[in-house]
Amino acid sequence: MNPTMIQIGPLRIQWYGFLLTLAIFIGFELAKRRLKAWGFDPERFETVAFFAVVFGVVGARLGYVLTSPGYFLDNPVEILYIWHGGLSFHGAILGGALVFLYYHKRKGYPLWPYLDAATPGVALGIIAGRIGNLMNGSDTVGRLTTLPVGFTWPEWAKGFPGICPGIDDISQVYRCQELLRGPVHLTQIYGALVGLILLPLSFYWLRKKPFYGYAFWQFLLWYSVLRSLLEEPFRLNPLWLPVYRNDELGIGLFTATQVISLPLVLFSLYMLRRLRAQAR
Repeated sequence: MNPTMIQIGPLRIQWYGFLLTLAIFIGFELAKRRLKAWGFDPERFETVAFFAVVFGVVGARLGYVLTSPGYFLDNPVEILYIWHGGLSFHGAILGGALVFLYYHKRKGYPLWPYLDAATPGVALGIIAGRIGNLMNGSDTVGRLTTLPVGFTWPEWAKGFPGICPGIDDISQVYRCQELLRGPVHLTQIYGALVGLILLPLSFYWLRKKPFYGYAFWQFLLWYSVLRSLLEEPFRLNPLWLPVYRNDELGIGLFTATQVISLPLVLFSLYMLRRLRAQAR
């Protein structure tokens, strides 16, 4: 695993940035085709989506910094280095959705159709981001585990500093006398699996579409559930609510993302019920 995809002299292209950029462009095209089929102007969507991506990245970075503040308190300038990885997809969805809401309120652009059409692109972004995290090595690292799924990072893998037993923040490994390279939960792959599940579900929700907004709120609902179940229990993150911890298996409850996910699940259920009632 090497964060750098291509380097020619001073020019360096990172896997993380390249994969996210590719996911954004594919997501744009998928959304525009969907909106055109629904009878909406895809060019207007492209204008809104551009700013949604910009503010989505801002929201994603702020979300990550707020839920994993340790490293950034010591190195505040790193907040700007998004190509090093570290984005919260809940923050990205919130930041992007606020832009769609702004254009809806100020210029009358459709809100729910635009958000619905964007969901496959968000799923692609999740997959791309987690693969980029894997290449970076130090992003979304898993806990040490004795389970058979444990992965030991090879010595040649750049970017992975090692795990310090008893410390839940990889940015604090400098405090450790003995670093271990594994076996750990490969949570980058767990996270990519979440995106892989959500991608076909997104197309299913778009085809079903009993009302506009259905795909978006289903996506937010199931992203929160799947990430809380498949990825977060195994990630090397501080526990906001230390309800359960098993250092042998590498499981911890509850991280910041899991705590935040519960109200998002409840709000998604509320919005689905509300929009369904309005559509009748």
